[in-house]
Amino acid sequence: MPSNIDSVALYKTRKMLRELSSKTGKGTELISLYIPPKKALHEVLNNLREEYGTATNIKSDSTRNHVQDALTKTQQRLKLFKRTPENGIVLFVGSLMTNGPGSEQVFVNEIIPPKPVQTYLYRCDDHFHLEHLMDMIKEVDVIGVISIDSTEAGFGVLTGAKIVVDEVITSGVAGKTRAGGQSARRYERLREMNLSAYYNRVAKHAKKIFLEQNKIKGLIISGPGPTKDSFLKSDYLDYRLREKILTEVDGAYSGAEGVREAIDKSSDVLKDMRVIEEKKLIQRFLSEIHKEKSLAAYGIKEVMDATTKGAVEVIIASEDLNMLNILLKCNRCSTDKNKILNRTSYVQEKQKFLSESCESCQAVDFTITETDLIEILEDKASETGTRIEVLGSGSEEGRMLMSFSGLGAILRYRMQ
Repeated sequence: MPSNIDSVALYKTRKMLRELSSKTGKGTELISLYIPPKKALHEVLNNLREEYGTATNIKSDSTRNHVQDALTKTQQRLKLFKRTPENGIVLFVGSLMTNGPGSEQVFVNEIIPPKPVQTYLYRCDDHFHLEHLMDMIKEVDVIGVISIDSTEAGFGVLTGAKIVVDEVITSGVAGKTRAGGQSARRYERLREMNLSAYYNRVAKHAKKIFLEQNKIKGLIISGPGPTKDSFLKSDYLDYRLREKILTEVDGAYSGAEGVREAIDKSSDVLKDMRVIEEKKLIQRFLSEIHKEKSLAAYGIKEVMDATTKGAVEVIIASEDLNMLNILLKCNRCSTDKNKILNRTSYVQEKQKFLSESCESCQAVDFTITETDLIEILEDKASETGTRIEVLGSGSEEGRMLMSFSGLGAILRYRMQ
């Protein structure tokens, strides 16, 4: 199943951006470095050596040392690469407090971006410059949907895997059966006037939502045949939106339900968009769950076990899984123990876990390693040729997966 963006890379990028957005330095000592794919690394290293020399002019001893330490760490990290990665590389490096003033440590945050870096950028500031990466991971393919019949019209916006029904308006147009005492001609004339006013309102809403509030790439028009066709044959719709019409869908519904139906019926047109991939994955997963001889698993323990045994074809994880794996290594006898914790109860559970003595030597002296569960799953998946897909928290499919603990799998074969 092709995807324009690696969903795991996108998840990790978003997660890191959330963490870095709250970080600040004491002075202008945090480095943001964006390197495009065609930029030679030896040129970047030369620039960083020049910046190191310039940093000797910084008056504050603390700031000068922090900047030079960060530049040294940045150069060391870049020397690990033989060439610039295909999408370029982004580094956020700097001294950050770990436990109050005086506890600063230099952290190196490396991101291989999900899309190519466009321009070279070096900044040393009191905060990390994240805006370029944030712009990079925004979904660029925004699709508009109008679902219309003679009673109501729904306006939907599809961005990546997220569907938002922006607005639903009612027509106020009477049915085709006229009220008693009115002539057929007069009644039909009034109805046509009301329809015309309704079409005008639909066109104005479409212009506001799809041209002013959102910059859509394409437009889908759907609904029961006659009203949809009548609306399209008229000149109500802005010419810029007419030019963006991807397909017209004959649907049974209008309004909010019609928007979702239109997307379901436009899978051929939208085949490269993330929403269709996620729908197919969840539909296949749910279908397997309901089979007597199911090729599906869900729950953390079940999916982890199946992945370790090489039985999983594809792991499906929600971006809201929110779990950490904590690994404790005994400093006296090197015995390991680990536990998966929910971030919401993390502090309390971590302290409880740390207070439990080593099973081998009874010591309570550990080295702690914390790793996001999705990254653990990614490592396990790469060892067994398993695909992993992370579903966005804003999508209907991502929310549905949370009812299965946020983690599911489609299996290659049934587990005993």
